Amino acid sequence: MRRRLFGSVRARATLGATLVVAVALLAAGASVLLALRSNLTDQASSEAESSARKVAVSIATGTAPAALELPDGDDTPVQVVDGDGRLLAASEDLERISGTGSSAVRPVTPPVDDDDGGDDDGGDDGGSDRHGGKGKGKGKGGDDDSYAYGEIADDAEGGKGSATVDGETRDHRFAALEVKNTRQGDLTVYAGASLSAEQSAVGTALTVMLTGFPVLLGVVGAVTWLVTRRALRPVEGIRSEMSAITASQDLARRVPEPATHDEVARLARTTNETLAALETSVERQRRFVADASHELRSPIASLRTQLEVGAAHPELLDVEGAVADTVRLQELAAGLLLLARLDAGERPGEARVDLATLSGEELSQRPAGRVAVRTHLRPVEVAGSRSQLARVVGNLLDNAQRHARSRVDIAVRAEGPWAVVEVGDDGGGVPEAERERIFERFVRLDDARARDDGGAGLGLAIARDVAVRHGGALTVSSSPAGGALFELRLPVAPTA
Repeated sequence: MRRRLFGSVRARATLGATLVVAVALLAAGASVLLALRSNLTDQASSEAESSARKVAVSIATGTAPAALELPDGDDTPVQVVDGDGRLLAASEDLERISGTGSSAVRPVTPPVDDDDGGDDDGGDDGGSDRHGGKGKGKGKGGDDDSYAYGEIADDAEGGKGSATVDGETRDHRFAALEVKNTRQGDLTVYAGASLSAEQSAVGTALTVMLTGFPVLLGVVGAVTWLVTRRALRPVEGIRSEMSAITASQDLARRVPEPATHDEVARLARTTNETLAALETSVERQRRFVADASHELRSPIASLRTQLEVGAAHPELLDVEGAVADTVRLQELAAGLLLLARLDAGERPGEARVDLATLSGEELSQRPAGRVAVRTHLRPVEVAGSRSQLARVVGNLLDNAQRHARSRVDIAVRAEGPWAVVEVGDDGGGVPEAERERIFERFVRLDDARARDDGGAGLGLAIARDVAVRHGGALTVSSSPAGGALFELRLPVAPTA
């Protein structure tokens, strides 16, 4: 059952289309997910860098780390770390963090420089403001350089980590931005942007794909199955009709031709043409066998009768009649054998034959008859079988001498790429309506004529078949003398 299912063109087409669509969907889905993740990650990196730059600007403009107003750690966790890795400032409610320069979540108090003065100065509060972070206004005014202006780096470094706020851990994209030459030395600001939106969007897209792709593949498979079934329905009709023709051996039947202009319609038309040619061939073969049997029956019966009479009464034996019947039987058998070889596709060969010489030889083998033969022979060579071409010329001469009243003309010449042999007579000619029919096998127009005089009706059929096999043609028309004019055209042999 499985082999039968996958042996179906419809099943293979459906499976192939589904696999192609599945691969395309997987590739497209993967590309979409990667592009979506990349875009959202880049967006989070930009947000993290923007938050880090805002804090860095505050530090660079004189705000002490302890006095910074940092964003909520739930969405944007921030750390300010000095060159020694100490945490100077951090977002509130931050419980745990990774992926930054420090894993600490509680800032430490920066150390106090000895040369900043103290209580010995007798009431200078600048030091207290400087270390306690309460001298913000003086730092910006310029009279007190407690926090000097810093230099912000042009580019921020990116990284990935996590942050835990209120017991909830989220993945973040962090940006590290360095601020140089501050009061505390070189500081680094770490700011993060949550990747929850990216993870949610990718998860939603993945869920949609996992849900929609099987449905889409099912739709593609069903549509392909229905479309191929409809497209192949005429093929099944052709197959079933051919099976019926094979079973019944009725070559007159034809397969149905769909009213379309696609490959299936052309297949049906070609199949019908093949059936027609096969029917014609089989019918021709049947008629050939029937006619051959009929034609062979007469000389064999006549010969047997004469031999039986001769055996009973030797003095009554007609030796000349027996010899004539034997010759006729021999010629008929030779003609049938040649037709069988031609029907079997025997190739004519590549021998070079001079038609003028060949025609002269055929004339010399015939006894002088009651009609004169005029010749106009010019040498011209063709390629083919000498024996078959001799049979053609001999058949044309026999036919002309049989129907001529007083004269037969034979001419051989070259006309461009063709070698032409013309055989004409001054007999009754061939009616125009019968000029193709006379080349059929066992056809004789003069049915009243005696068989011994009229032949078996194979000569002209053999002559045309040989001409066609040699790449030429044999036609009949009216001769100038009023009789029939047979014209044989063959390709001139190429120059050696």
